[in-house]
Amino acid sequence: MKRPNPKSDIGHAGRQSLRVIGGQWRSRKISFPDRAQLRPTPDRVRETLFNWLSPIIDGARCLDLFAGSGALGIEALSRGAGSAVFIETDHEAADNLRQQLHLLKAQDAQVVQSNALEFLQHTNEHFDIAFVDPPYESQLLVPVCQLLEQRGLLPVNARIYLETANPDNLKQLPANWQVLRDKRAGQVHYYLAVRLAN
Repeated sequence: MKRPNPKSDIGHAGRQSLRVIGGQWRSRKISFPDRAQLRPTPDRVRETLFNWLSPIIDGARCLDLFAGSGALGIEALSRGAGSAVFIETDHEAADNLRQQLHLLKAQDAQVVQSNALEFLQHTNEHFDIAFVDPPYESQLLVPVCQLLEQRGLLPVNARIYLETANPDNLKQLPANWQVLRDKRAGQVHYYLAVRLAN
């Protein structure tokens, strides 16, 4: 997850890490570059999200559209997801994610260095769960959700995790998406939606 940060120095050396919360890699550390634009989804948010997803996570095909550290997709794989595709624009972050997945010996995990809109315009894959948590300043949440629907990449009953600083964005979701759960942690508003039949 990428979040805005008041610091202007985004390229200084160093590493940060987070822990996988549950599943086969529980307590394993994931490291990622110490850069201000890489801000993983907080532990308490991830724990709540995967409690929501627990009935459907087993074998699910997952899409982590703004992967950053890879925290969401890796957590999904750890908890039994069948596959995960990680989309990340930043070269260093994408390479680091490939290394972390290799260290975990992750199966059926693919890292694609691309921006989210370009990936969605060209992929023909289908996903049971999509994680959509773009940088807040990017204004990408609505166009990404609309493209997911327009291209038919989510089957009926697919789940979509949404994270935004502006709840008004939810008014512009596809008409057949229904919000099932919502919570707030500080400035972070997060939601779980389901795709219904048209």
